[in-house]
Amino acid sequence: MARRAFKLPDIGEGVVEGEVVTWHVEVGTRVSEDDSIVDIMTDKSTVTIPSPYSGVIVALHGEIGDMVAVGAVLVEFESEGEADDSPPAPEESVVEEVPDVAETADPPAGVPEVAAVTAPPPMAKVSAVVPSGPVLASPAVRRRARESGVDLGALKGTGPGGRVQQSDLDAYLATGGSSPSAPKQVSRNGTKEIKVVGLRRKIAEQMVRSMNAIPHFSYFEEIDITELEALRQLLNSSRGGEQPKLTYLPFIMMALSKAFVRHEKCNAIYDEEGGVVIQHEAVNLGIATQTDKGLFVPVVKHVESMDVWQAATEMQRVSGSARDGSATLEDLTGSTFTITSLGREGGLGATPIINHPEVGILGIHKARDMPVARGGSIEIRRIMNVSSSWDHRVVDGADGAALIQDLKRMLEHPALIFM
Repeated sequence: MARRAFKLPDIGEGVVEGEVVTWHVEVGTRVSEDDSIVDIMTDKSTVTIPSPYSGVIVALHGEIGDMVAVGAVLVEFESEGEADDSPPAPEESVVEEVPDVAETADPPAGVPEVAAVTAPPPMAKVSAVVPSGPVLASPAVRRRARESGVDLGALKGTGPGGRVQQSDLDAYLATGGSSPSAPKQVSRNGTKEIKVVGLRRKIAEQMVRSMNAIPHFSYFEEIDITELEALRQLLNSSRGGEQPKLTYLPFIMMALSKAFVRHEKCNAIYDEEGGVVIQHEAVNLGIATQTDKGLFVPVVKHVESMDVWQAATEMQRVSGSARDGSATLEDLTGSTFTITSLGREGGLGATPIINHPEVGILGIHKARDMPVARGGSIEIRRIMNVSSSWDHRVVDGADGAALIQDLKRMLEHPALIFM
């Protein structure tokens, strides 16, 4: 048996160090060659490092969140053969690469919780009180009493023949009455400490940068999408086998691509170092996508050249690649404007944070049927709220409002999207 030291290899792209985000092994773990041992996050990607040897792990160098330099010892093994401290070639070390993106998200899978919650003391078992005589009550009342820990024998029924009714149970519970076996409320004082590492740390840094560097202002509007919903259902009912089911997003993407022709300053990025605003003819829309590893923003490139089916297909492709981890760096970079959709949990409004260095972001909220006054009568219409945020250094209030009003006009009269 020989003790071998494995050093963090050169991952390429000029990377000089990486952050330990997940250990797949611990001291004492027996591994085979090519087994995954650790995930390392760099400024460009997250890389899974495989084991160069078969053997037993005897030492790990670096805690979750620590930065490890290229060439520094990462893992020590006990393995058969002579000791060899030379690291394997870089191409032997990279088995999975997922580009990073900075955007709000839940902590990546694998981040440990370093302090456990203090559990409340167990409650002693108490035998239920058995009533002295038969109690008249319906099965529903008996079930509710049982779930509430109430002894029906302690209640005086007001129904026929002394039958206990739901109203009797309501009155008893309203006064705080319950049997000794009812669950007791217990104070909780535990805490958790969750180390901010990996993608969550990148997100935090990007959000601080966006909020500190960009003077945000937000603008809200509600849009009547009744006609758009009718068109969406019509197209979905006649779509071909290869065509995806249409949501609202492809229509919004198409409408934005037309609106940006009339509102060029809203489809731009701000180069702070160069002191210039770069307005884009291309409409490259970032689509905020929730994944198991956090909130990624894959990009649909050149929406201005697409029809609604192409936009829907490409949106599904890049979102799917972000979710399954196959997204390339090309898929996750180059956006000129971002859309964030809160879906079924959309609420009524939000103040989305701009994806730096872009100058605007659009938030889409849940569509709902609402009573609306139209022509002196009340009608039920399909209403969707939108929220937008803008970089006030580049986009004045009137500019942001004009873009949203243009978008509203097209979504309320969807024929305009295609004219």
